[in-house]
Amino acid sequence: MPHTAPTREASPHTFANDVVVDTSWLAAHLGAHDVRVMEASEDSSLYDAGHVPGAARLDSRRDLWDRVVRDFVTPEAFAALMGRLGVTPDTTVVLYGDKSNWWATYAFWFLRYNGHARVKLLDGGRQKLLADGFDLTTDPPRFTPTTYPVGVRDESLRILRDDVLRHLQTVREGRGALVDVRSPDEYAGLVTHLPEYPQEGVLRGGHIPGATNLPWAMAVRHDGTFRPRAQLARLYADAGVTPERAVVTYCRIAERSSHTWFVLTQLLGYPDVRNYDGSWTEWGNGVGLPIEKTP
Repeated sequence: MPHTAPTREASPHTFANDVVVDTSWLAAHLGAHDVRVMEASEDSSLYDAGHVPGAARLDSRRDLWDRVVRDFVTPEAFAALMGRLGVTPDTTVVLYGDKSNWWATYAFWFLRYNGHARVKLLDGGRQKLLADGFDLTTDPPRFTPTTYPVGVRDESLRILRDDVLRHLQTVREGRGALVDVRSPDEYAGLVTHLPEYPQEGVLRGGHIPGATNLPWAMAVRHDGTFRPRAQLARLYADAGVTPERAVVTYCRIAERSSHTWFVLTQLLGYPDVRNYDGSWTEWGNGVGLPIEKTP
């Protein structure tokens, strides 16, 4: 059936840019030649049950991760992926997913890391699509392939283990901040993995020394949309995570910390935030790496 824009109230919050869009914006831009919608959900079966018309499926584990080395696909493989999905550097990619956009913000971070500048996020993801009565489809999309150029990665968005170790000194000196976005039980070392993710367990529980525990979900409301900008700014500032500091975010495998990276950089305009994609599955298993277990 043809899509009709849902009736909804205007968003009560405004952010520094238009990187976050709502379902009304999405309805108005469906089918535009310079817009490509992508669903990046943890549960890939949701896409088959119903997705935004014309949306591509983006499976972060399958499409963005190397199959052998624990690292990303090469820049050449990323360019080939974008080409298969009919994307050019001038295409605006609109991302959405389940779980208040965990994996959608991860994909956003990854696209920006690979130099794709035109990226937006659907506020609330699949949860808001369903709540707003958005017409979904099971029809498979068709794309005209493009030649996407191999770009230069923006390493300022990512941080590796040894650089995190050096970052601890800036945290001790008050020039940096380290944000652990996991649950309080994970942070305190009471659990080494969430019950539904036994494959992502580690040998040691706890957190990186000096890290502040600010669970990612504190940034969203019950419907999966972001809290108002003033609330978000106060949340992080009150915890000492302020714009003048160099900030590192981490979680278990970097999907939840991508959500916090998105809030800090795209919604609050923090200039220096890096996401640690090794996160606790690397740190908690690392020989000689320091940990703390305090609540």
